[in-house]
Amino acid sequence: MQITEKDRDLLALLAENARLPVATLAKRLSLSRTTVQARLERLEREGVIAGYGLRLSERYMAGLVRAHVLITIAPKALSQVTSSLDKIPELTTLHSVSGSFDLIAIITAPSIAELDQLIDQIGTIDGVERTLSSIILSTRIAR
Repeated sequence: MQITEKDRDLLALLAENARLPVATLAKRLSLSRTTVQARLERLEREGVIAGYGLRLSERYMAGLVRAHVLITIAPKALSQVTSSLDKIPELTTLHSVSGSFDLIAIITAPSIAELDQLIDQIGTIDGVERTLSSIILSTRIAR
């Protein structure tokens, strides 16, 4: 998979606003519209661009409570725990990590009370041995 500097610039523009028209992308990249369209199609075909999504505003996100939940799991319980965690819609991201914990989940809730219930729910999943949670106070950099 060969990614050029212009491809990276295109991906950066799309990360800021995936709804930019191809003509606007072309102008900002100093490329023709057909060249940008061809690059987009190639990046999609090669699986670099898997889809286009929604990015919520910081103003909206400020009204929610978010937390990192570090999770230690029992040996050989990864697939079972992952399957159970996948059923929690408030869990937005799940990472496998190295170190004393096995997973880091990012969860979002409208209140501390509901966040507390979610953390308790995660702790009761078969195969979860322990959790450690940190509430996110603010986001300093988001790309």
